Amino acid sequence: MRHHIHTQIEIAAPVERVWSRLVDFSSHSRWNPYLRSIDGHARVGESLRVFVQPPGGRGMYLRPAILAAEPNRELRWKGSLLMPGLLDGEHYFRLEKRPAGGVVFHQGEHFFGVFVPPLRRWLDRTVGQGLVALNEALKRESEHHPLQR
Repeated sequence: MRHHIHTQIEIAAPVERVWSRLVDFSSHSRWNPYLRSIDGHARVGESLRVFVQPPGGRGMYLRPAILAAEPNRELRWKGSLLMPGLLDGEHYFRLEKRPAGGVVFHQGEHFFGVFVPPLRRWLDRTVGQGLVALNEALKRESEHHPLQR
């Protein structure tokens, strides 16, 4: 079974700034209300340690592997809950540079596995809310905080 959740938000900041915030994993604990911590590097094949905490829910650690890391364009990883085949997720972040300036930030997840049908509503509610919260936080972080060196 498959299921897909997609969100997007417009961010009035240069694509380079949005990308920089997204891949600065050590800063996520400060601004990201959904992916509370990310350990690792944005390199294809890298295994991350991600602490996900849905709004109002209990958090959990996941160990996704990065499938794509194209600067200023796309970051994508895939992980499994407990073991492959039960509930697998391919999470993506896509940055669409606008000709007039700014970015449309796309974020979503493709879910696969035997647990998808019974968890579909829960995924829509909790993951959907988490993605929206992350989008809004990334927008604030990118628009209101200049790059720090």
